[in-house]
Amino acid sequence: MNEVQFVARRAPDWDAWDRWLGGGEALPAAQMPAGFRALCQDLALAEQRNYSGQLVDALQRRVLAAHQRVYGARQAAGWAWLRFLAYELPAAVRARRRSVAVAGLLFFLPAMVWIVLQQYFPDAVYLLLSPNAVRDIESMYDPAAAHLGRPREASTAWMMWGHYIGNNVRIDFQCFAGGMAFGAGAVFFLLYNGMFIGAVAGHLTQIGFIDTFWGFVAGHSAFELTGAVLSGAAGLELGMALIAPGRRTRADALLARARGALPLIAGAAMLTFLAAFIEAFWSPLRGVPFAIKQAVGAMFWLLLALYFGLAGRGGDAA
Repeated sequence: MNEVQFVARRAPDWDAWDRWLGGGEALPAAQMPAGFRALCQDLALAEQRNYSGQLVDALQRRVLAAHQRVYGARQAAGWAWLRFLAYELPAAVRARRRSVAVAGLLFFLPAMVWIVLQQYFPDAVYLLLSPNAVRDIESMYDPAAAHLGRPREASTAWMMWGHYIGNNVRIDFQCFAGGMAFGAGAVFFLLYNGMFIGAVAGHLTQIGFIDTFWGFVAGHSAFELTGAVLSGAAGLELGMALIAPGRRTRADALLARARGALPLIAGAAMLTFLAAFIEAFWSPLRGVPFAIKQAVGAMFWLLLALYFGLAGRGGDAA
């Protein structure tokens, strides 16, 4: 269906929404949920099919205005974050599942390959890390270390939290902003950080720091790594807008894709802060058995999978 046919088919419903938004006509309350989902679906289809920027902008304004009327009267602004978590974020991830899947593949595949590679070629870690960096990492996860996972510059758990936030935000920003280089930067940083994490994990496993390292990362890895993947997926969205803008100008396509990617970035930021908190206050605890830390980590991965797969499905726009 081309744009002209799409507009001709859906225009009567849009006109009805416009009359209702203008106060000139009432919509039956029973029709509002289904009608609003259809309106959101129109916007998603227009973006997916690269229809004109004018049409997409008009639909975006209509959806925002309708959302405010439909939900604003029933929901205080202070609860907007709850709707974002309960519906908008998981729906946005599912709507951009191809970019998320590609980002996940670019990130996790080199990590897993490098972990295995290290077991057969122990010196492979020095292809990515300097000897000094390797020694610093070893000291952080040495079973005899006073504080597991604590870098030299962090003397307290609160300083660790700040350090981890800064480190994770840097990685997320690289993966996202790299998309402006026609996606090449996002691809590079996803691959590089995947290899870096795999090299560190593989090296520490190879030298026997299994309980200290894997016990440390188990609790926060689901949130930290998922945040990096979502940032990379947002970067890939920007890259695709520049590579294949369709009938729009690159500027219009980039703006539309950036708006759609905003929930991914917001979600990545929340996951990054949560991961840093767990990493600073839970992960270093020595009194917690290794098996429990692994079980908690597995539970977090399962909960994230269920959340992104199932949350808010009743209102998916596409």
